[in-house]
Amino acid sequence: MATRAPFLTTRFGGYYHREIPQEDAELTRIGPGTPCGEYLRRFWQPVTFSDDLKDLPVALKILGEELVAFRDFSGRIGLVEAHCPHRGTSLEFGLVSETGIRCCYHGWLIDVDGTILETPGEPADSTLKDRLCHGAYPTHEYNGTIFAYMGPPDQKPPFPMFDTYEREGYRLMPGKKYNYPCNWLQILENAMDPVHTSFLHTIVSGSQFTEEFGVIPELDFIETPAGMIYIATRRMGDNIWVRMVENIMPNLQQVAPIWEDGKNPHDFDGPMMSRWIVPQDDNNTMLLEFRHIAVEEEGTPAWWIDREQMLPAQLPITENLEDQQRQPSDYEAQVSQRPIAIHGLEHLGSTDRGITMFRKLVKDGIKAVQEGRDPDVLSRDDKPVPTYCNDTVVYSPAVDNVEDDIKMMREVGRKLAEDYIANPPLSK
Repeated sequence: MATRAPFLTTRFGGYYHREIPQEDAELTRIGPGTPCGEYLRRFWQPVTFSDDLKDLPVALKILGEELVAFRDFSGRIGLVEAHCPHRGTSLEFGLVSETGIRCCYHGWLIDVDGTILETPGEPADSTLKDRLCHGAYPTHEYNGTIFAYMGPPDQKPPFPMFDTYEREGYRLMPGKKYNYPCNWLQILENAMDPVHTSFLHTIVSGSQFTEEFGVIPELDFIETPAGMIYIATRRMGDNIWVRMVENIMPNLQQVAPIWEDGKNPHDFDGPMMSRWIVPQDDNNTMLLEFRHIAVEEEGTPAWWIDREQMLPAQLPITENLEDQQRQPSDYEAQVSQRPIAIHGLEHLGSTDRGITMFRKLVKDGIKAVQEGRDPDVLSRDDKPVPTYCNDTVVYSPAVDNVEDDIKMMREVGRKLAEDYIANPPLSK
């Protein structure tokens, strides 16, 4: 359990607040053998895009492990430990072959499953290659993206198919890949913090989304069979705009369209993006996304269809520090929390209930793995997994009393969420 700093009540009292507590290592440390690392390894994780694998190997760091990915000339994908089992040379410099990858140093040939196929230089009757395997992980290619399962081989689950993958009227497109020099948790928690959209993305840095995001929403949070959602409800004239953003455990977020303005009533409208927050190590994280593109041309902004364009506020606008100070984004807000955020220095308020709930869900998943159980959200069947991210706009004129109107807004948002969980709109 992480320790806490003193609750400071003294003006000019920095002297009493100098010691920095340790981070909550149970949640933040993700290397082999760590509680959270073992939890994350029970799920398929994206590691790179398909078009990154050409005729050369690609060095990766995922969950604290140094790996090399490649596509051999027969089309199979390998994800193997980076260092050759012979003398430790990195297979990043290996030769992609018809079958597997060959170390550049002495020519050992390693198949995608870690089988040692050839050991040049060894006697013809050597059995070394028959007695040895190299570390390798199963892979799955979907929608231009390479996923890996890095957990116990005998517990490998089916590759999860979420209901948003085959959503009527939409197609999936691989998006961008971002790298943040900070811990994974403080990035993913951002999705359960809707108030920051009204301040950081609107008041401070100008309207990075629509101006309507500047209205501070009424908030609620609710667990789902896949994880949790926030329910952000805003009054837009005669309409109630209900926005639900989703964290699918353990490290996938689905974000509703940021071009919504709440002016036109409509039913459930699913996510614009599915994004994985993949720890590379304790202090570095890769963000990798699918984009949901409407088949009808006017349904999605042109900039979002252009894969080279990025979501606003994801990276610094320039490398100039003064510009970043004048127009900070998610990147500055999250990275500047320290390489690993210190929970013992936080003073969480009522609007941070989503943060508290999400951390508890991670700890519940960790506990399940430690007790030899599957985490609750881990699917072991081939059915589409229901998800719940959406924008919904309901025609509902305001009542005269402000407090009654706020109560009505919250009730509308909560009822919509509960109805969607009971009858997932994309799983019919």
